[in-house]
Amino acid sequence: MNQPVRVRFAPSPTGFPHVGNIRTALFNWLYARHTGGTFIVRIEDTDVARKVEGALEAILDGLRWLGLDWDEGPEVGGNYGPYFQSQRLDLYRETANRLVEQGDAYRCYCSPERMAEMRAEQQKRKQSPGYDRRCRDLSETERTQKEDEGITPVVRFKMPLEGQTSFSDIIWGEITVENSTLDDYVLLKSDGYPTYHLANVVDDHLMEISHVLRAEEWLSSVPRHKLLYRALGYEMPQL
Repeated sequence: MNQPVRVRFAPSPTGFPHVGNIRTALFNWLYARHTGGTFIVRIEDTDVARKVEGALEAILDGLRWLGLDWDEGPEVGGNYGPYFQSQRLDLYRETANRLVEQGDAYRCYCSPERMAEMRAEQQKRKQSPGYDRRCRDLSETERTQKEDEGITPVVRFKMPLEGQTSFSDIIWGEITVENSTLDDYVLLKSDGYPTYHLANVVDDHLMEISHVLRAEEWLSSVPRHKLLYRALGYEMPQL
């Protein structure tokens, strides 16, 4: 990827900083400074229910205390803002609608109660948890009926049912995942807020992030993100 290095640290103010996310911030900052690139702080504050009072201030204070200055983000601005995801909601909603219109996503009207029953049944049968795709192929008439009933849907990504998704990680090498093991995950919640997956991909693209350095725990999200990048026609950052 022949472009200037742009890396980001994207914490969520759902808790106070710990060794794991500070390590991620440090690696991104070091890589930016080593390459003469740009270190960006982006606040992923779309999980309103889990937001912790004072967490944002603690995160930024921690970065300052460690000397990890940022080139773009809160307090310093930049050309790719806003740097708070809660101020970018229209971008995510527009992208979700686009994916529905082009056939790569669909609206799901399943209630929380039905989802809970489905998970309980899967657990009882010792099946892997995941959405059963009930709403994936609803007819226009069925969708209209749900809308008329006042049901506010979520938007789910339409995962390929066959084939494989492969990606290359600079540490882990080539990794291949069977698409059949990936469920139709939620992109946009019923309250109009995006999930991590949608907001992350949209923002990394629009902010021209060149490299993603993240904890191992996020490795399982990569195939989902790669398919979403492909559906949107975006180039994926280097991992």
